[in-house]
Parts: sequence; structure tokens; C-alpha cells
Amino acid sequence: MAVPSHHDEDVKVLHSMGYSQELSRRMGGFQNFAISFSIICILAGGIGAYTVAFGAAGGGSIAIGWIVGSVFALLVAAAMGQIASAYPTAGGLYHWGSILGGKGWGWATAWLNLLGLLFVVSSVNYGVYLLLKDLVLVGVLGMNPEDFTGTHLIIAVAIITFTQAVLNYVGIKATTILTDFSGYLIMVVSFVLIAGLLFGSPVELDFSRLVTFTNNTGPAGAETWPATGSLLFAFILGLLHVCYTITGFDASAHTSEETRDAQRAVPKGMLTAVFWSAVFGWLLVVSVLLAMPDMTEGASKGWSVFFYVLDSSLMPDIVKDFLAIGIVLANYLCALAGMTSLSRMIYAFARDGGIPGCSKFLRQVSPKYRTPGAAIWVGAALCFVLGLVAGNDANAYIILASGCAVFLYVSYIMPIGAGLLAEGKSWTKKGPFNLGVWSKPIALLAVLGGAVLAFVGFQPPYQLVGYFLAGAVVLLIVIWFAFEKSRFPGPPLTEADVKARQAEIAREEAALGGAG
Repeated sequence: MAVPSHHDEDVKVLHSMGYSQELSRRMGGFQNFAISFSIICILAGGIGAYTVAFGAAGGGSIAIGWIVGSVFALLVAAAMGQIASAYPTAGGLYHWGSILGGKGWGWATAWLNLLGLLFVVSSVNYGVYLLLKDLVLVGVLGMNPEDFTGTHLIIAVAIITFTQAVLNYVGIKATTILTDFSGYLIMVVSFVLIAGLLFGSPVELDFSRLVTFTNNTGPAGAETWPATGSLLFAFILGLLHVCYTITGFDASAHTSEETRDAQRAVPKGMLTAVFWSAVFGWLLVVSVLLAMPDMTEGASKGWSVFFYVLDSSLMPDIVKDFLAIGIVLANYLCALAGMTSLSRMIYAFARDGGIPGCSKFLRQVSPKYRTPGAAIWVGAALCFVLGLVAGNDANAYIILASGCAVFLYVSYIMPIGAGLLAEGKSWTKKGPFNLGVWSKPIALLAVLGGAVLAFVGFQPPYQLVGYFLAGAVVLLIVIWFAFEKSRFPGPPLTEADVKARQAEIAREEAALGGAG
């Protein structure tokens, strides 16, 4: 198979930043899009976290809130894409933060992004089990829901996480095949679900629901959110729904070193993944809203609202069974893509000595599979442990999902904020994807939106995530000034640093059989 002509340019750009081509560059533009589209997965957060919006401000929170949150996600993706085009490395956010904001800023970005990615995989895998139980084992096979315990959840999540680690370890080719399939699967299942709900609705479609705001906080929304007298505040709380769903698109950046023509493909992959997720996600959440038999009863169902709507639908049982299996499989593949992103982040951070005592081990690449094996297995183990800490019931999913949205978006806005301050000063070289005069306004709006989302993360009943974020920030500040400031070498940031890495690059690539 002929190697594309731009392959040499990709390697040259990577070398210019002081890194060797250790990972296998097998992904094309569609594969880069597919991995972010798969990890976003509107069939995951769009369904699983539905009550976060509906239990806040009702139908308006679903239809209007999704549009507002999607615009914010697009702004973030555009700002990140511009930076990714200039610096296409596996470290992504961490590397950008270091170049634009200094070693300490990049180091903190890395840890917050790692925590966010751990929350991604853990939350979706909990969701996989809960959906498997409710949609397939109970809904399709007719098993008794009372037979399932917290122990079943823990065992199932362990098996799910292990299989995802195996698939990631055997190679990026296997992962891209599955994530490509996942992209098509999400589209097909979404289309069938939307059509099934609309044509099988037990009630006449009432489009006024899309612009009807109802304060469902407190008992009306099964205590999804504590009661508040402000409808505007309830609407803001509901934005967590779309922001949890449309997240994880940094996967495109984390696989930069495995993507051909990365300077163009990565920003395009991120933006198109967010855009199409926003469009089809809106159609999906709106179809659930329109097909709901009763708005008041639906709000009272809390986290079971989607199951209430699906059970009430008049669509044929065979279609419901197809949807149940498809939704579970799409969620599994969503977490598989998340594991890919997580392991590449661990690998890149360890490559620059970011994990004391473990960096040499965690940066190892399998000569056979050309994947960061140690990072994959350690990442899988940490995801499982995080799930254990969160608990062994449905409430654990809520905590993990909230943590995913808050930690990831905070880590997104850190390099964006650094770029906002560095642009035109220390940051003068941009890549092919350039926002031009819109660069700073978009970056500013992205940072402000991220701050609002972090604020939502502090609100009950998810205040535990807010405390965790605050504690993590304080701990990182202490550790940085006490230990890491003098120890952490960071990525090559100067011309002298890059030149010093050239001999190492030659040895690393030779050990793996050349740049491939």
C-alpha cells in the first residue's frame, strides 16, 4: 500500500516539535472525525442524561437549551481546532497549554484533562451496564429488574472496561474499524429512533412543547435539581445535558500523531463531529419530547424518562428490540473511543516526564502493535477504580457524568485562555486552520462559557464534583510549587530543546522500525 505524500510532512512537523513518530499513522480524516463522533455519541448523554435538562426547565430546556449548548461546544471546538492545527501532537491540550501558557499551566491542564477522560470512560461504562440491564435484559429478555445488584454492576463494568482495553491494545487499526462502524451505527440507530418515536407517538405532536419552559426543579422533576424559584437559573442548570453529551471531542487531537495530514484533518474532525452531533442530537432529544405521553408524568420519572417514552411508543416491538441493542452497542463503542483518547493523553504526558516514578513505564509503545500498551492498561484500571469510588448504583452514573463535563471543559478552556493571551505575542505561528479576526472573540466566548459550566458543576446535587474540582486545583497548585516546578522537564519548548531531542528521535524510531 502506497504511503500518502503528506506522510513525510506529518513526520517533519512532529520532529520540529521534538517528538518521534512512535505511533502508527493509520488514521485518515474520516477516522479522525469518527473517533470524536463516537465518543460524543448522542445515544449516550443525549438519552442517559435527558432529565438533567427536562428536570430543569422542561421542554424549552431541551429544545432551546440544546441549541445554546451546541453553539458553545462549536466555539470551543473551533478555538481548539486552531491550536491543534498549529501543534498536532498526541498530548493535545497538555502540549498546547505548555507552549502557550508555560510548563506549569500545561502540567495542570494535563492532570485536569486526564481526570476528565477518566470520568468519560467510567461514566459511559456505567451507562452501558444500566442501559444493558434496562433496555435489553429487562426490556427485551424479560428478566426481573429486582434480581440485579450493585455487585452485578461492578462485575459487568470490570468486564466491559477490560474488553475495551484489549481492543485498544491490539492496534489503532482495530479501534478505527470499530469507531468507523460506531459512527454509522449512531446515525442509523438515531434515524430509526427519531422516526419510530414520531410516527409511533401515542399522542398528537405538540410543537409548542419546544418553546414551553416549565420549572421542573424540586419534586416536579423527581429532585433532579433542588427547587429554585428562577426559571432562568433552571435553564442554565439544564445546559449540563448538552455539555455532557457533546464532549470528548479532544479525541481528535489526542490521535493527531496517528492521523494523516493532521494539521488539516484534526480541526476538521473536531468541528464536524461537534456539528453533526449537535444537529442529529437536537432531532433526537426533540423527538423524545414530542412523543412523551404526558409532560408532567414524564418529569416525575426523573432518570427513567427516556424508558417511559420508549415503553409508551406504539412502534413495533421488533423495532424497540433493535433500538435497545443498538443503543447499548453505541455506548460501548463510545467508551472504547474514550479509552483511546485517555491512553494517548497518558502516553504523551509520560513522554515528557509528567508522571513521577512512572513516566518511563507509561510511555512505552508496543513494537508489535504500535500502541501505548502500558498507558492503556493503567488507564483502564484507573477508570475502574474511579467507578468504585463513585459507588455501585445508578447515582454513581450521575456523579461520573457531571465530573466528565466539568473537568473536560475546564481543561479545554485552559489552553484556549492561554492562547487568547499569547496570540500575537509568543504565539505567532498558526497552522492551515486559522480563525483570523474571529480568533480572539471565539476564544473569549469559549472561556466564558466554560466558566458557566464549571459553576453549574458546583450546584447541588452534584456539588461533590465541584468540591472535587476545587480540591484538585488546590492540590495541583501545592504539588507544583512544592515539587514539580523544579522536577518536571515538560515538552520541548525552545529550539535548543528540540535539537537536543533529535538523536533521541532517531533512536526511538529505529527501535520501532522507522516512522510508520
